Amino acid sequence: MADPHEHEIVEKPKKSGWMWSAGAVATGLAGMALLLLRGCWHRRLSWPVRSEGYAYQVCLGCGVKRLFDEKNFRSYGPFQYDLNELIAWERAGRAEAPVEPTAPEEHRPAS
Repeated sequence: MADPHEHEIVEKPKKSGWMWSAGAVATGLAGMALLLLRGCWHRRLSWPVRSEGYAYQVCLGCGVKRLFDEKNFRSYGPFQYDLNELIAWERAGRAEAPVEPTAPEEHRPAS
């Protein structure tokens, strides 16, 4: 005769799914806290826009503006919501910077 204990199926302890759910919730809460503390990262900026003789970019996420250098094709300076404050910051920087004599530009043929 067969032993009655031979055919017993050993059940493995079932892993609970609450740990995975709790981890996802904690990650989401940490991300939200970071977003609230840091704010917008200004990753999506518009193409340069010209106004009052100055070029600037606008963050598509929050609307903050930053000056743009068209010669070097780079944004520079602080982020501000008011364009007039950015223009005042730029003018103050130009007034403080000493004017250096520059050599005349050399024009060379394209060939």
